[in-house]
Amino acid sequence: MKELAIRLTKGQDLRATIEKICLDNSINTAVVLSGVGSVYEAYIRLADASDYLSRKQELEIVSLTGTISKAKAHLHISLSDEKGSVIGGHLEKGCLINTTCELVLGVLEEYESDRLFDENTGYKEIVFNRKKGL
Repeated sequence: MKELAIRLTKGQDLRATIEKICLDNSINTAVVLSGVGSVYEAYIRLADASDYLSRKQELEIVSLTGTISKAKAHLHISLSDEKGSVIGGHLEKGCLINTTCELVLGVLEEYESDRLFDENTGYKEIVFNRKKGL
């Protein structure tokens, strides 16, 4: 595994920037190893896959995790407010960095991945394939 460490700055869209970094660096398969920082605007999809939560306030990133395949990200985020209350869900485009986001990606060079429709879930799910000869 190769690591890629990046600092995102104020105004960058967290999800869009992660996907662009992967696209620009020809990263096929990766995982988020760490993501710490803050946002001033949040947009997340909740667990039932149809409701979205939008907040325009300063929030701390307390957890960021997920996978990337062919520059498409499946990311979950937890954010806390000034009282320590936490919200979380699927990270969508629209989460804008406030002061910083220290992001570390683990690039899985020995794997290729894609998202294929899974009849059991009704969604495109990630499929990992170890590259031949590794």
